[in-house]
Amino acid sequence: MADSTAVPTRLLREHPALPVVVLCFGGLVAALTQTLLIPIQGELGLLLGTSQANAAWVITITLLAGAVAMPVAGRLADLFGKQRIIVASAALLLVASVICALSDSLAPMLVGRALQGLSMGFIPVGISLMREVTPPRLTGTGIAAM
Repeated sequence: MADSTAVPTRLLREHPALPVVVLCFGGLVAALTQTLLIPIQGELGLLLGTSQANAAWVITITLLAGAVAMPVAGRLADLFGKQRIIVASAALLLVASVICALSDSLAPMLVGRALQGLSMGFIPVGISLMREVTPPRLTGTGIAAM
């Protein structure tokens, strides 16, 4: 059976920076989901119909879930393959973002933000994959950019 991290070599020969661009875009999206609500933190309580103390959990739960997800995602990537975990994390982020976008109260927003945090496990997996598929001259730059 072929390695799940196998990438078409012709594509990489012609476009060695492609994995760097794709994974850096994922890193940008991850950073945005983590920080998007910070500027409106003062209004979250009003928007979600709850107290400011409860609304603070909207940001905290994402960071807590991300802290749990990162080592777990690394182990899952070892078991099931890096590309599968990255795709699963992207799908989870999409579902979580839809939940957050449709939330008008605290509970669904917390669920969505927790799922967004869990999807952040792709960051260490993406760095590991980048190290494997990029030429040595691009690896350091790619990891720094991600």
